[in-house]
Amino acid sequence: MRNDTTDWKSKVQGVFKTCQSEIKKTTDIGKKMLAASKTNSQLHEAYEELGQLLAEEMDKKKIEFKDEKVEGRASELVAQIKACHNDLEVIESEVQEIKKTSDFKE
Repeated sequence: MRNDTTDWKSKVQGVFKTCQSEIKKTTDIGKKMLAASKTNSQLHEAYEELGQLLAEEMDKKKIEFKDEKVEGRASELVAQIKACHNDLEVIESEVQEIKKTSDFKE
């Protein structure tokens, strides 16, 4: 009977150690994922800022690309950005118009 109890305790301790180890691994992975997410956000912000700087300089005709494909694609992207800004302005004015005609009265 004593042997069965010792064997049972040993198995439970093994399960606890395995669980503890897995929790530690999961926590470590979670920390790494948070760090990667932060770095990814910083990377995105840096690319966005770089793109804004380049777009401004392209508008001022201060930057020209030697490669025609790059110049063409950059011009397409600037045109797309301008179109998106215009679309957002239209959407914003439509939203404001909807707010004005609301049936809700305070």
